[in-house]
Amino acid sequence: MRLAFFGPPGAGKGTQAKRLAAHHDFTHVSTGDLFREAIHDQTALGEQVDGLLKAGQLVPDDVTNAVVAEKLEALGYERFVLDGFPRTVEQARWLLAHLAEHDAPLDAVISLRVPHEDLVGRLSRRRTDPETGSIYHLDFNPPPADVPAERLVHRPDDQPDAVRHRLGVYDDETAPVEAVLRAHVRFFEVDGTGPLDEVQERVGEAIAEDRGLSGI
Repeated sequence: MRLAFFGPPGAGKGTQAKRLAAHHDFTHVSTGDLFREAIHDQTALGEQVDGLLKAGQLVPDDVTNAVVAEKLEALGYERFVLDGFPRTVEQARWLLAHLAEHDAPLDAVISLRVPHEDLVGRLSRRRTDPETGSIYHLDFNPPPADVPAERLVHRPDDQPDAVRHRLGVYDDETAPVEAVLRAHVRFFEVDGTGPLDEVQERVGEAIAEDRGLSGI
């Protein structure tokens, strides 16, 4: 089983992907986590990513694709759930071609739908733990009691005006990825609003509706 979560910033892709992975023995694959691992392990790709990030540059598609390819190969191209990848049309086309080369196509894409203004409110209440990379929400997913409040960071890009700008960029650059994925993969739209448990239940119901999917 090979799955991917899709949707705008703050839609809950990471949270739901992690829940799905934990409950069904999948490996959660996030490019952010992969970048941190590669940098920590001081791999050749990690050093390249580290240099780009320290220079304030975006990681180009070819480097991101190479990092993802390493991880998928290590997993034998089985039982993974992608979180936030692909983000661009180029990444989407590469992923579909790469998986086809290994006879391991995506089984489904789960698209979480949340109104933009809801996302502005949601992201402005988000906090990040820089030590672990964990992301919390003060209302829906508060940090554990043993995480000091002073350690949590309210990132500049989670401020309301910055969130609206990010959503505009998403609409312009990332949303077209949907057309590429829809043309090749089963595509499920899921309401991403409300409590986490309810969204998780909707995700499970959406996948269960298609009898062609098994192993979950």
